[in-house]
Amino acid sequence: MEYSSKGARQSPTPNELAVWREYIETAEAMRQALAAGLQSTSGVSPGDYAVLLALSEAPEHKLRSSVLAEGIGWERSRLSHHLGRMENRGLIRRRKSGNDSRGAEVELTDDGARTFRASSAPHLRLVRRFFVDALAPEDLEAIGRVATSLRRHLKDLALEEEKG
Repeated sequence: MEYSSKGARQSPTPNELAVWREYIETAEAMRQALAAGLQSTSGVSPGDYAVLLALSEAPEHKLRSSVLAEGIGWERSRLSHHLGRMENRGLIRRRKSGNDSRGAEVELTDDGARTFRASSAPHLRLVRRFFVDALAPEDLEAIGRVATSLRRHLKDLALEEEKG
């Protein structure tokens, strides 16, 4: 059962549920289209791209695995398995952290950097084709506001739970 911000029990209305379902189904269809397009144009999975993007933006192209997991929103075990596959392909390397033997640093290799650069332009074209081109400028602004509101709300709820 859902709770409103006032704490009273309240289920979503049929209209609210219809909007929620449209949002969820559209987001999944968008994710699938982007994943298939990225794989076919670049041979890179969305997970690979997320890791490569995070490392390409990091200082010295390396991050602690825990920071990387948090940054891309993955559980550590999922990231560890994915990094193993990426390491086998020569896209990243893992090393023990110099100042903490419990953690590992993940570093972008030269092959990983080349793969990221080669996949970036196709990825951005797909974002334009599947997302940006479908929206009028005012719709794009509205989606930006909605996404910001949702993200803020989730952070607020997480803070409430921590205080809890």
